[in-house]
Amino acid sequence: MRKAFRTLTAAITLAACAFTAPAMAQTQLKPALWKVADEDTTIYLFGTVHALPKGLVWLDGPVAAALDESSELLTEIPDVSDADQQKAVMAIGLLKGETLRSLMNDADRTAYEALLARLKIPPETLDPLEPWLAGITLAVIPYALAGYGEEQGVETVLRKAAVAKGKKLGGLETVEYQLGLFDGLPREAQLKFLNAAVKDFDKSAGLINAMTDEWGSGDPDGLGKLLNAQMDDPELAETLLYQRNRNWATWARQRLQQPGTVFVAVGAGHLAGPNSVQDALKAQGVESARVQ
Repeated sequence: MRKAFRTLTAAITLAACAFTAPAMAQTQLKPALWKVADEDTTIYLFGTVHALPKGLVWLDGPVAAALDESSELLTEIPDVSDADQQKAVMAIGLLKGETLRSLMNDADRTAYEALLARLKIPPETLDPLEPWLAGITLAVIPYALAGYGEEQGVETVLRKAAVAKGKKLGGLETVEYQLGLFDGLPREAQLKFLNAAVKDFDKSAGLINAMTDEWGSGDPDGLGKLLNAQMDDPELAETLLYQRNRNWATWARQRLQQPGTVFVAVGAGHLAGPNSVQDALKAQGVESARVQ
């Protein structure tokens, strides 16, 4: 669920006041990499973490070789300007004729306002937001507090490397489509998502670090268990994970009909646990192989 935060200018702005972690010694990581291939086509599948702390080394070895070999880098959404991101968010993320707190029951509102008070965020700041947007806003703040930054995130690093090597850039989805997945959730599901962000706020730093460790050690099973424990709402899981995994698997199967090599980088949760992209590919008769 956290994978959409890079599109939310409002969230990034709120998190910008967070402390920055001190510089760390470089740490070597070996995140998982898969490929799908036939006689004349290779599709690399790489799981991303959208924000990371400084000092992590992972773009080397088989991952770097796979990117070098590819003619195109595809991420979940294309690289768009902050202004375009904000425009997309404001087009669908604002309430009309009501306020966020008016949608909450007394207990949930009390917990929500208490958290905002701790964060020194006036509740009026988020009152115009749809519950899903407020939920993502609160969910991304722990990343900044833990010293994680988008500039160190996998997509940003991959894009810079791809541009430097003259690769094409593209996206599997649009910003509008991705935001629309959240906006299309029933109001009850959106409020549940927001309430979970409030309830789990103090646990988030530990979870973020654990997820990064599982990703960096190349353990998709461990990462899948962590994500499954968090994604306990079947409707959210279907909308935000499984449906998209099936869509991307269909894209990959069809892309095999076109010669060439492409590097596909999507949120690591899509390549971990049951109903992953690899599982969806297998269901469509396409096998994937672990490269790293």
